[in-house]
Amino acid sequence: MQRLDGGASLPSYLANGIVALGNFDGFHLGHQAVVARAVAWAQAEGRPALVATFDPHPVRHFRPDTAPFRLTTLDQRQQLFAKAGADAMIVFNFDGALAALTAERFITERLERNLRAAGVVTGEDFTFGKGKAGTVRTLASRGPAHGFRAETVGAIELEGEIVSSTRIREALRAGDMATATRLLTRPFAIQGFVQHGDKVGRTIGYPTANLDMGNYLRPAYGIYAVRGRLEDGRVLKGAANLGIRPSFDPPKELLEPYFFDFGEDLYGERLEVSLIEYLRPEAKFANLNALITQMDADCARARTILA
Repeated sequence: MQRLDGGASLPSYLANGIVALGNFDGFHLGHQAVVARAVAWAQAEGRPALVATFDPHPVRHFRPDTAPFRLTTLDQRQQLFAKAGADAMIVFNFDGALAALTAERFITERLERNLRAAGVVTGEDFTFGKGKAGTVRTLASRGPAHGFRAETVGAIELEGEIVSSTRIREALRAGDMATATRLLTRPFAIQGFVQHGDKVGRTIGYPTANLDMGNYLRPAYGIYAVRGRLEDGRVLKGAANLGIRPSFDPPKELLEPYFFDFGEDLYGERLEVSLIEYLRPEAKFANLNALITQMDADCARARTILA
């Protein structure tokens, strides 16, 4: 699936498409409903189905010192949108120029001129334009004058509460992976390139594939049962430490998965690690023997969970 710049005109074969428009960070049940409506509409009318997202997240532009909070990278979103049936992903670069666009100019310059949209689908709480002046009512009232119709998808509820990225972040910070997984419809996953570490793990029989957390939200620090997906599609089972490794000096924040019955070199490879279940908080051990004993127990428990 193509990834295209929302600041430029689309290729002609993607013109007159139906656009799902939103941040879609996490691509949870609510986001999936918006994209599903756009895809169904596009298929019914024989049009391209497009998903337009913003990057960086607007919060990062307006409050740059905000702690990391992202649930997905652009690469992950592209994969998720493709699985949902979209033909292309449009990325609006959220910078000062985009933030300064009025709602009318966003409609005119981005939706009409660049995307040449025939239809736009959003969630009911979507806002856009300078000062968030544009709403779903703006799209519905102004759309026909700019060549498109607008539709809105209502909030999705699960277990009596509205599905939201905020609710997912709260669950992850609490180590409640079951709730996060239900809302996302998949385990929360961290993707990155395996980097060299201190190589302490291999000396104690637990070599790890180290990933930097980057701009991802920090879930509860601790030990997790995990699954890893390699670029060639293979899926590995394992246990991981996510945190600052209090038993080692100096503290260093990493996601460190150890994969069972696996001995290949993964340095420099892209790896996606899904957090399946939170086992326990991080702890500092008196010595390596105590640490190894606990790691043996953690891995045994993770094997049982992942079986």
